[in-house]
Amino acid sequence: MFTKNKKYILDGGSGQTLLEMGLKPQGRLWSATALIDKSLHKMIINMHLDFINAGSDLIVTSNFSVRKRRLLEYNKLDFFEQATNDSALLANKAKNISGKNVLIAGSLPTQGIVYFSKKITDDKETFNGFNETANILNPNVDLFYLDVLSSINEIQIACEAIKNFEKPILIGVHLNNKGNLPSGETIEDLIPISKNYNCCGIIAACVSPEIVNLTLPKLINQNLPFGFKVNAFKNIPENNAIDSDLNLNGYPTERYGSRADQFNPEVFKKFVEGKFKDGATLLGGCCEIKPSHIKAISEIIS
Repeated sequence: MFTKNKKYILDGGSGQTLLEMGLKPQGRLWSATALIDKSLHKMIINMHLDFINAGSDLIVTSNFSVRKRRLLEYNKLDFFEQATNDSALLANKAKNISGKNVLIAGSLPTQGIVYFSKKITDDKETFNGFNETANILNPNVDLFYLDVLSSINEIQIACEAIKNFEKPILIGVHLNNKGNLPSGETIEDLIPISKNYNCCGIIAACVSPEIVNLTLPKLINQNLPFGFKVNAFKNIPENNAIDSDLNLNGYPTERYGSRADQFNPEVFKKFVEGKFKDGATLLGGCCEIKPSHIKAISEIIS
């Protein structure tokens, strides 16, 4: 059970870690490749185990790329239900192997385009997409994670779509270099949502350390547990859509670059330590953040 007055070390970037482990993604199916191909399921279990053993006590299911729109591009739509369900089952297998009491958050990724606020589906389709994914994950997760959403409208729809499951909702909101949502809305615009639904926390999702520095005071004002899943990309241009690049071959660093060498575990540790002292209690990473980063912060936060 999620406890609001407790600190949680989250995991890092599951997709990027799978790539480092040797995953050869089918185009932009990315980590969905490993869910569709059952011979790769052990890789997913080991990825979760690496984060758990490094110190994560809250992990996210690996279905970020299991979205109908993207599956349809690769003629893999028939795998939607199986891959979504397996993402939760594999996370639980890793938990059971570890013997540790970690929480599992079911990933509810955007129904639109990652990092991009422009609507590509109507509200009913968006609602149904969130509801269907949550319904599949629900029996095997402890809470839901709104995984890198970029507009108040989509966050509102997601919360409405999953409220009847009566599970805590962790809001993962993407923010641009100005500290606002890609839609132009502000963090303050989230306050009515966090009050009206069973929200257990809010994090800046897949953002740079600089954006965390900029937005942390605003996150504090939400009167909820707050924190981040920070990335180590060089830069995500404002309202820049990863899905729009048809030449992207499953490796986001081809487009956004990497500064993982500069934002190494030691630097990450110092960064997180400072934010923990500022009151952040949901502490983790996203793209380019590996188990070695998580291990570094587990050594200072206990």
